Amino acid sequence: MTNPVHIIGGGLAGSEAAWQLASRGVPVVLHEMRGGRMTPAHQTDRLAELVCSNSFRSDDADYNAVGLLHAEMRAMDSLVMRAADGARVPAGSALAVDRDIFARAVTGALEAHPLVEIRREEVTAPSPDWPDVLIATGPLTSEPLARFIQGLTGEAHLAFFDAIAPIVHTDSINMSVAWRQSRYDKAGDGSLHAPGEGDYVNCPLDKAQYLAFVEALNSGEKAEFREWERDTPYFDGCMPIEVMAARGLDTLRYGPMKPVGLRDPRTGRRPWAVVQLRQDNASGTLMNMVGFQTKLKHGEQVRIFRTIPGLEGAEFARLGGLHRNSFIRSPVLLDSGLRLKADPRISFAGQITGCEGYVESAAVGLMAGHFMAARRAGRAVAPPPADTAMGALLAHITGAAMAESFQPMNVNFGLFPSIEGVKKGRERKAALSARARAAHQAWLRAEGVPAAA
Repeated sequence: MTNPVHIIGGGLAGSEAAWQLASRGVPVVLHEMRGGRMTPAHQTDRLAELVCSNSFRSDDADYNAVGLLHAEMRAMDSLVMRAADGARVPAGSALAVDRDIFARAVTGALEAHPLVEIRREEVTAPSPDWPDVLIATGPLTSEPLARFIQGLTGEAHLAFFDAIAPIVHTDSINMSVAWRQSRYDKAGDGSLHAPGEGDYVNCPLDKAQYLAFVEALNSGEKAEFREWERDTPYFDGCMPIEVMAARGLDTLRYGPMKPVGLRDPRTGRRPWAVVQLRQDNASGTLMNMVGFQTKLKHGEQVRIFRTIPGLEGAEFARLGGLHRNSFIRSPVLLDSGLRLKADPRISFAGQITGCEGYVESAAVGLMAGHFMAARRAGRAVAPPPADTAMGALLAHITGAAMAESFQPMNVNFGLFPSIEGVKKGRERKAALSARARAAHQAWLRAEGVPAAA
């Protein structure tokens, strides 16, 4: 039997990499410590458990970079995207999932694959006998393994905080105040919702209520940091709500509490600010407070969030939390095939490489699995072109140009090479997307990757 690839970490990246390798005939041993030792953020031992939002963000492949990344992954038979599509819940043009159905689907697919062995154990350092290793331990890499990585790379870890949003029981929302509506009444398929049938629940605030809410956030008691956490920066894409509030009085009104595209049916007018909640499970019994990641203490969360109109009697299925998120200086340490330059038998994937977001983590795991399978088959590794979503993300992670100022990044059109003569806005996005689709299909043909069913 061929020596297996050993993957450390059963999150989105590790699970996707395992699937890509096994689907190409390469045996895999997937090591996941949950089941014996938990992390500060996870609640189950399922593979690919979602610990923050339940949203994979926009599914629009024509005008949104993450939607384009969805399409590229689907074209490569991504397990993560297959499971997400099967666990989809209403969220307008976004792809949101029932997190339990999603994790069960990923876990079940890998458990059933004859070339995948799942070992429930903590790996503190890869065995020197393992010929190929993929480290995909994500933002919550255990301290012993983190120390091994630090010693192996000779680089100190960079780190930021990632905050979790609260989840509310749907039947505890006061719908005589709140109402259902997606922004501009837009549904996921581009059609328009009828009044009162949108995918989001909206809680309106007038100016006085908003100002009082911001003041409560600013004065609320926050979770204390450990000594080693105090100088760790936040990632802007997952900023705690109270940190945003401290940046300026109107920051929230132009961020997660923006009221654009919404009308309060009681007044017929746009509110001063809005708190949106998005369905979090298939049955619709749970709602996620959109953009409300927080490091407030639990008692403060209940007190302050119940001042939001419509949430006066809110019952919380989960309160917000905070965990440390670590990543390596990938542009210095990794080659274009995601291998460690100092030890090419070891590759990295997922958020530990400095990508940010569920989809991006899984996409890097997909690429790592594809690259490792190609090397096992004796083929040269050909990274996806930089004008594809995958290629743009990979170039950010492994490109040397920004090595000194490297920070985690979501996929976005700003990472793509520009197109001369194309205007800004939707025209530019559509042109970048069309070019990326053509480039990705050509790359798949050159790589001999069959079209996904």
